[in-house]
Amino acid sequence: MIIFLPWPPSANRYWRHPTKGKLAGRHLISEEGRAYRKEVASIVAMDKYQAVRMIGDLSVTIDCYPPDRRRRDIDNLLKALLDAMCKAGLYDDDSQIKRLLMTMRPAPCPHPGVRVEIAQHAPPYPERSPDPG
Repeated sequence: MIIFLPWPPSANRYWRHPTKGKLAGRHLISEEGRAYRKEVASIVAMDKYQAVRMIGDLSVTIDCYPPDRRRRDIDNLLKALLDAMCKAGLYDDDSQIKRLLMTMRPAPCPHPGVRVEIAQHAPPYPERSPDPG
């Protein structure tokens, strides 16, 4: 399955950390993070993705098309994106992902966002670790 999604918020903007009140000290998803989850869910709810729920071990390939030339840590995009796809029902849990390849494309892109390919994972190696001896 291939799906095109909007540019995710960075991990720094995905979380909020209240310092006062009854939520002080907790890690919460920010308003921007919740809006991103909602947007991804609406895309996944479209007819062509509605019946697709990936099961078993998965291989995920992500191509990132940034909106501008700012320097970015590629790993800061991952949490919001994976959480939103899981919450939208593309798969049950992040633990299903056994292979992950992420590529940052040259900036700026006329249509910023991420292209995600999700496939069943078939490892080309033995399931157990090699004997070190």
